[in-house]
Amino acid sequence: MKKILLVLTLGVLLAILPYFIKVTPYVLNIFMQAATYAIAVLGMTVVLGYTGQINLAQATFFGLGAYVVGLGTVDGGMNFWITLVLGIGVATLSGFILGLTTLRLKGHYLAMITISFQQIFDLVLNNWIDFTRGPDGIAGIERPKLFGYALTDDRDYLLLCAFVLYIAIYFVWKLPQTSTGRAMRAIRENELAAEVNGVNSLKIKVIAFTISAALSGLGGVLYAAGFAYISPDNFNFARSIEFLTMVLLGGAQSAFGGVLGTGLLILLPEWLRFLKEIYLAAYGLAVILIMVFLPTGIWGLISSRVAKLKKLPVIDVHAIPNLDVTVPITNPEPILVLNDIQKHFGGVKAVDGITLAVERGTVHALIGPNGSGKTTTLNVLSGIYKPTTGTMMFDGQDITQKAPYERAGLGMGRTFQNIRLFPALSVVENVMVGAQRENNPIEPGQAALRERALSALKFVGMAENAEVIVQNLPYGHQRLVEIARALAGHPKFLLLDEPAAGLNQTEKQELANLLKRLRGHGLTIFLIEHDIGLIEQVSDKITCLNFGKQIAEGDPSYVLRHPDVITAYLGESSHGAA
Repeated sequence: MKKILLVLTLGVLLAILPYFIKVTPYVLNIFMQAATYAIAVLGMTVVLGYTGQINLAQATFFGLGAYVVGLGTVDGGMNFWITLVLGIGVATLSGFILGLTTLRLKGHYLAMITISFQQIFDLVLNNWIDFTRGPDGIAGIERPKLFGYALTDDRDYLLLCAFVLYIAIYFVWKLPQTSTGRAMRAIRENELAAEVNGVNSLKIKVIAFTISAALSGLGGVLYAAGFAYISPDNFNFARSIEFLTMVLLGGAQSAFGGVLGTGLLILLPEWLRFLKEIYLAAYGLAVILIMVFLPTGIWGLISSRVAKLKKLPVIDVHAIPNLDVTVPITNPEPILVLNDIQKHFGGVKAVDGITLAVERGTVHALIGPNGSGKTTTLNVLSGIYKPTTGTMMFDGQDITQKAPYERAGLGMGRTFQNIRLFPALSVVENVMVGAQRENNPIEPGQAALRERALSALKFVGMAENAEVIVQNLPYGHQRLVEIARALAGHPKFLLLDEPAAGLNQTEKQELANLLKRLRGHGLTIFLIEHDIGLIEQVSDKITCLNFGKQIAEGDPSYVLRHPDVITAYLGESSHGAA
């Protein structure tokens, strides 16, 4: 609380400083430009820093807000506050449409689409002269009145811009602490793991793009009224690259980093003018050096140094409620039924006609030599792959065509052979992502999500490490965090892909005990594992695959001694193996 009050006090002092010291109109204009640009850059923080999506059309949304105000007030004679709402609305709608139609693309494909969108906007501004006035731009944009008081004084208008900027900073700063913000960061860190844990990645990315466009449109509205004149060259592709540079320079994953980068990129050329002819070269070199040697930005460097000095809060493990993972078994029917599931990759039949049923409250193991199709089967079950043919019924519902996040919402949890956590998030934040899946039977609200996450961590013995950044944990502990994340979603059915991989013997025994505890609560587990000793300890039933086909199924003592299974593993004839 003290830190927040300190930041607020500092912000207010900076905003009212021009009233107490003599500041030239030129300096006021620089700070006005910095404030309005910073609002647009905060949008880049949301879409790039939080969600990891490349957007090279931010100047388009900035320009949409500006031109709606310019055309609305000058040509249409409309009230500024009405055009402000319209400007933000047009930018927001454009961001929503662009996001909805393009965010299924990733990486450089998404970058190319946003660049094309930016170039189309540039062409429209320059060539639709009857509407936009073309290269001549729009002049005479009036500043608004607030409670009947005209904000014609630059200091008054700068104070308004600062107030709006502070609200935007607070919103972007608080966003990561919400369920939507955590989902954004999860997508940035590992989109596949986020989907499997119940995050609708397309929906979250569209929300991020829409918020980004809205903030940029707001910045454009304030920019247009502040400078009274706009033209196409204020909103071209170079401006989008400038916004991108600002957010990367300051630190893309922080609201304060984006504002810091904006201030530096606007003020640095002014500070270097004493170098005369070479100041632009010095400016460019300074930016390049900072971005090369500080990949997380200036604010990222500051944050990492502060984090090392901070002591992690002590977690009172005894005060954490015990995890409720009980799954009542009221239906005698199998929880999962696969009927002739096949998955082909071109001419390769990775899964070739699997038919099986998994009984409720049991541990069903899937074994087989490397390349037998086990992980492919698990990926089909969790929705990462769609089957070529066949049907899947889960708890009485057909899930054959459902997306991973929809299956998670039905109570299907998943871990991965190669651990897929969200490295930059804390342990408890990782688990909260799993807890916030749809239809999780817990009370709504952040407090309930955190309590559920801590309970899951306590269940696997990791509650004391709740505030540790997950990438700093040893491998075995990361395995437990991944299991806790799946358990936090209150699953009925748990898919475990080689959970003992990389564990020592002590850790494997702890894992075996954990799986036995889960089975005792009525949870159904579908297990892929190479460690036959672990399989024998925990399994109720085993299915063995070879070259994508089922070669044996039954209780462990039968399957592990089956001649075809021995042949598949040892490469000997059934008779010789016997």
